[in-house]
Amino acid sequence: MELRRALLLFAIVLGLAAIATSLSGPSQRQAKPERSPAEQSTPTATARPEAGESAAISFSASGRPRTERLEAGRPAVVTVKVVRPGQVELLGLGLSAAAEPLTPARFDVFERRPGSHDVLYTSAESDEVQKVGKLRIVP
Repeated sequence: MELRRALLLFAIVLGLAAIATSLSGPSQRQAKPERSPAEQSTPTATARPEAGESAAISFSASGRPRTERLEAGRPAVVTVKVVRPGQVELLGLGLSAAAEPLTPARFDVFERRPGSHDVLYTSAESDEVQKVGKLRIVP
């Protein structure tokens, strides 16, 4: 008798979940339209992405520090690749994240004020701070 009640309750919960899913609307489940290969290229920091798209900015802890530009008020995804585990910080923006060789640090940046922000990396093995680059927010 208890097993029947449990199965009935389970069936009711599944039915309610199916109803809730059908009422949530198809707009949330629709896939993005496919784009041509020319449109699939990743935008750079200095490119003007389409409205609603984020610019992609990448730094690397190996090699020389680079300066990347981003227009004020434009969203961007900033990634920092490292060789050894450590901590990455975008100085002046209050953003920091852990990074590993296979998992770069990732930041969602949306800054409206122009300025210059150092990208710093501190290895987990030492306290030495390395300047990876500079993110310039330009008007």
